[in-house]
Amino acid sequence: MFNIFKKEETEKENHPSIIAVACLLIHLARIDENYTDKEKKIIKDAIIEMGAEAEKIDKIIKDAEEKEKDSNQILDFTREVKNINEQDKKIIIETLWDIIYSDKDADMYETNLMRRLSGLLYLDPKVVGDIKKKVSEKKT
Repeated sequence: MFNIFKKEETEKENHPSIIAVACLLIHLARIDENYTDKEKKIIKDAIIEMGAEAEKIDKIIKDAEEKEKDSNQILDFTREVKNINEQDKKIIIETLWDIIYSDKDADMYETNLMRRLSGLLYLDPKVVGDIKKKVSEKKT
C-alpha cells in the first residue's frame, strides 16, 4: 500500500520517512497527554503497513519517540512527509484520525493539529474532513 519506502531491504526500517511518519503519529498521540497502548498499537500497525519489518518495529518506535520528545515543532516531521504522493498522505491522515478516535473523542488540540497538518501536507481540507467523517463513523 505505501510505496514511498521503496529502498533497499536493509535500509527500509531506517528510512527517514518512516521515522518522520512515526514521529508525526506519536506527536498526535501524545498531544492530549494520554499516550495509550491502543494508540501505540495503531502506530505500530501503520508503520508495519508502510514497510517496516515487524521484528524491528519496537526500535523504530523507540527512536521515533525519542526524536519526537526532543523536537519542539511538527515542521520537523512534516518536511519529509509533505513530499510523498497524495494517496499515501491520505492513508497517513486516516491513521492520524484513527489515533484521535481511539478514545472515542477528539479534543480541541487534536482537531487543531489536524487542521494545521492538512495545510502543512498540502491536502485539501475537504479531503481531510471526508477522511475524518469516514473514521468517526467507523468508530461509532
